[in-house]
Amino acid sequence: MAAGARKTNRWSKAALLAGAAACALMSASAVPAYSQNARVDAMAPNVPEGSKLLLAANEVVYNKDNETVTARGAVQINYAGYKLVARQVVYDQKTGRVKAYGNIELIEPTGNRLYGDEMDLSDDFANGFVNAVRVETTDLTKLAATSGERVNDEEMILNHAVYTACTPCATNPTYRGVWEVKAERIVQNGRTKTIRLEHARFEMFGMPVAYIPVLEVPDHTVKRKTGFLFPRFRFDQKLGFGVTTPYYIAIAPDMDATLYPTALTSQGFLMEAEFRKRFHNGMVTLHAAGINQSDPDRFTAGTSDQREDTRGMVGTTGRFQINPRWAFGWNAMMQSDNNFSRTYSIQGFGADTYVNQAYLTGLSRRNSFDLRAFYFDVQDADIQDRAERRQAIAQVLDHQYIVPEPVLGGELSVTTNFTNIDRDLTDSTLVPGGIRFAGLEGGSTRFTSEMEWKRQFIVPGGLVLTPLLAARGDVHRLDVRSPVGYGGDFETAGSATRSMLTAGLEARYPILVTTDSSSHLFEPMAQIYLRPDEDLAGRLPNEDAQSFVFDASNLFERDKFSGFDRIEGGSRANVGLRYTGTFDNGVRLRSIVGQSYHLGGVNSFATPDLVNAGANSGLETDSSDYVSMAGIDLPIGITFTTGARLDKDDLSLRRSDVSLGFANDRFSTTTTYTRVAAQPLYGADETASEIQNTSSFRFRDYWSVFGSVTYDISNKVVARNGVGFAYDDRDTLFSIAYEQTRDKSNTAANDWSVMARLMFRTIGDIQIGTDSD
Repeated sequence: MAAGARKTNRWSKAALLAGAAACALMSASAVPAYSQNARVDAMAPNVPEGSKLLLAANEVVYNKDNETVTARGAVQINYAGYKLVARQVVYDQKTGRVKAYGNIELIEPTGNRLYGDEMDLSDDFANGFVNAVRVETTDLTKLAATSGERVNDEEMILNHAVYTACTPCATNPTYRGVWEVKAERIVQNGRTKTIRLEHARFEMFGMPVAYIPVLEVPDHTVKRKTGFLFPRFRFDQKLGFGVTTPYYIAIAPDMDATLYPTALTSQGFLMEAEFRKRFHNGMVTLHAAGINQSDPDRFTAGTSDQREDTRGMVGTTGRFQINPRWAFGWNAMMQSDNNFSRTYSIQGFGADTYVNQAYLTGLSRRNSFDLRAFYFDVQDADIQDRAERRQAIAQVLDHQYIVPEPVLGGELSVTTNFTNIDRDLTDSTLVPGGIRFAGLEGGSTRFTSEMEWKRQFIVPGGLVLTPLLAARGDVHRLDVRSPVGYGGDFETAGSATRSMLTAGLEARYPILVTTDSSSHLFEPMAQIYLRPDEDLAGRLPNEDAQSFVFDASNLFERDKFSGFDRIEGGSRANVGLRYTGTFDNGVRLRSIVGQSYHLGGVNSFATPDLVNAGANSGLETDSSDYVSMAGIDLPIGITFTTGARLDKDDLSLRRSDVSLGFANDRFSTTTTYTRVAAQPLYGADETASEIQNTSSFRFRDYWSVFGSVTYDISNKVVARNGVGFAYDDRDTLFSIAYEQTRDKSNTAANDWSVMARLMFRTIGDIQIGTDSD
């Protein structure tokens, strides 16, 4: 070791050169072929000043005559974060070359690993050579080449190279990836910041599928670069086969754009463009698309899809984080007709109902604020656009504040809601016995504020008592068209006020039963609420309390209406039992059963309004229907949940929901059955029932099949079905799916569609059809 000690400075230089060579080779080899986000390390290592070298070897020999230093046997060199292992390392002082031999492994500070049989470098970093090189990067990509060479101090050349990504190799070294890229040469240029692949072949399952004479991509120092992206494909029944060739444009560090020209065999040329602008606290996008349809007659006659030739849209989104608590943004779209974006599946704008909105939100520990404006763009093929004109243009403010300090030992909260509604056409539906008005032509405004106080007491014996006091007030402004055909009185103009005072008490008595292998919690529960009748019941618009389902989930709610436009009035009691069971073998049980009772005053659920929200709900009588829920979770992966509403008189089934699921490492399935008895006053004059199943099965590693079907039992028809299969090893994703939807209203442009996706990690993503899970 004395000789090595005398030549420490020479060994430092030798280790530095070896590290530089390995780092340079790894920089080139870590570049994913075809990738615009390629990972490439610096051409030369970054060695801090005054770095120490540690050398370990079985033997170190200094040959004074030949001016060489040789380390043999389990050579290990640690220098500035680089770790070199080889059988032998030789430094030639006369030629200034460093050579390493036998089972070379070099680990750089970033964690990348290089393997080779022979390494030869010059001491000025300008030239170097590695024989039989293999690279493994920290992002689980691999590259192998017969040889690698660095020339002119700016280019790294890999000869006869093979590149692939191999995530499964981290746990299974014998795994062979689905794809790889072979190139006669890969050249990295440090001056132009590019990587060039020459005579490249893309192979899958060992078979060549594409040949590219020359391909040049930016290296990692270029975060964005103008150029073509991977093509996309689609196939739809009435649009035909389509090919999209995206073109990315890097405008500035904070701005970019993408063009999406698409050729459709049945409808011609569709052009899309998206512009993006980023700010320090948010982002704005602008999206536009247009087409001159070459064969509109392929669409259903009399629809907007068939009647329009030139079609287009403009959309924008914005998202800004003002500070950690406050944010604002918007989504907005305008289009030439009411179904363009849906028909052509414009990304981000193709929903059946596109929600245009602007919002401002804030959230703290005891405050929540949400201000939004809505415009609902119904995308259907109705040329008169009646469904959209019946939708509300709404502005809504929600605020809740919880007083930080206890008030009389309890919690005091204040809830505020402001809603303004405008509508172009009355939304009405004929139902047995009259008309159901979902919305009235004209405008209305409501301001609501409510205070609630509650406190919990635990009395001796374990009884939990929670008294509650609440006070609410509403102010209405009305300017709506009179609901022609409505049987009751209704306020159409001017202003109106209403109020509600509530005094309530909740009592719970938890009973815990334990055995050697299980624990069971039984919780009898009762509530009583005393309050006056609902003011102006049925005489005011009902916009946000139309959806109403009485079940076990809202049995113990103080106000069971879903929104602010209706108030539950009259005195009421809710009684029920909750149970939870846990077993040592992993079995879990849960259930709720109960009933609600109207004690006095006018029953709000028996008072009709514009939409008959409480009709046929099970709460319109003094004693409600029975509601229940039960579930079981088994450790073998089975989950069963059922809920039901039973008629109070004959226990006939009024509503039921049953869900059965199973999941393990290979197979998962969920079957859901829903049955709702006829609710003629609510607009459903027939019993509706359907069964739905979604399943997936992984029949071998990385391969799976999946499907779903929805069967309308009442109409004896398959409403929707789909099937597909997928391969996913985290480096390669391939999926293909077929979906068919039965559309009785003829508002959809396509009755069926095919969707496929082919993604290669670090290389690109090819899609056919619209995005799907």
